[in-house]
Order: sequence, then structure tokens, then C-alpha cells
Amino acid sequence: MFLRLDRAFYARSTERVARELLGQRLVRLEPDGSRLTGLIVETEAYIGTEDLGCHARAGRTDRNASMWGPPGHAYVYFTYGMHWMLNFVTEDEGRPAAVLLRATLPLEGLEIMRLRRSARPDPELTDGPAKLCRALQIDRRFDGHDLCSSDSRLFVEQRPQAPRDFVTIGPRVGLNKVPEPWKSMPWRYRIPSTMMESLLEEERSR
Repeated sequence: MFLRLDRAFYARSTERVARELLGQRLVRLEPDGSRLTGLIVETEAYIGTEDLGCHARAGRTDRNASMWGPPGHAYVYFTYGMHWMLNFVTEDEGRPAAVLLRATLPLEGLEIMRLRRSARPDPELTDGPAKLCRALQIDRRFDGHDLCSSDSRLFVEQRPQAPRDFVTIGPRVGLNKVPEPWKSMPWRYRIPSTMMESLLEEERSR
């Protein structure tokens, strides 16, 4: 068994957490104990009420309340009337900040994921934030979920950090109506597809 990321990991700069989540293993435990897992390969940082790309820009609401809570909890929201999105709360309690999980590289539980994703090709099972939540069956029930509890059914296992040359950094996506400089903030971190096989080879060799 691998160690789970603890609260101290999340209670840091959101940009740093977003970067260092790359290569870590997201785990969703099914009711029967089955493991659905994947290496995190894309994240985005959203930081505070001043960030006009962040839900916290409008203040605290019922929808975003989890962002204002302790670090190391999930913030799950519904968007476009059809999609769930999974975020991890960061920094200090009362400071609304979180990391959006945009994609993982599936490892365990592929048969279950394929059923939930209508038999999509494996590379497409969790290659987007909504796809990830559908494959892992993450919805509003996980909003506020403690990622660091010993009995948590959603958590992250600690793996070696992704090598620096595996990582690309750029603007967040889908913020077309957000004004500058927030639209172009380089707060998106990802491992490009050209590095995916190398990442898998490193994981298998451990």
C-alpha cells in the first residue's frame, strides 16, 4: 500500500499543489472495495476572490462553500446542466482556493470505467474533467469529502513527482469571458500525451 497525501500537502500554495499533483495516483474505492485509479496528468489552479476565473469571485455561496473550508477536502460542482467537476481544496481555511483535476491516466478498474463511459477507447476514459467524474462516478455526494481521512473512499496516493521535463505550463482553458490578466494566468499544469507512455513505464518499473 502507498501512503496517502496528507493535509499538509494541500495546505500550501495552490500553484505548487497543482504542479505536484501531477504523477500522483487518484483513487476511488467502490462500495465493494474495488479500486478505480489513475495517474493525475492535468490540473488547474483557482485562487481566491481576486481571481476572476474562480468561483469564489462572487463570494461564498451554497455552491462553493467547500472552497472556503479546510484544505484536503473535495469541492465538487455541477456545470452546464450536465457535468460534475472534481477539485481539491488548498491553502488555509477561509481562503477560497482549489485545484481542478482535468485528466488522469487510467490504471486500475478499467472494466468499470469502460461501462460508465460507453466503451470509449481507454485513452478517452478520463481525459477531461467531466469524463473523469463520470468514469469514477463522482458527483455532489463527494462535495466536502475529506480526502485525508483514513476511511475516505476518495483520496490520492503518494507517488514520485513527475519529472520537470514531463510537465508543461500554460493558461487555463474555457475562460473565454474572463478578463485579463486572469484569462492568461499560467495556472494549468499537464503532462502531454507524448510523455504518457514514459510516465507509465516509470510507474510499472517501481
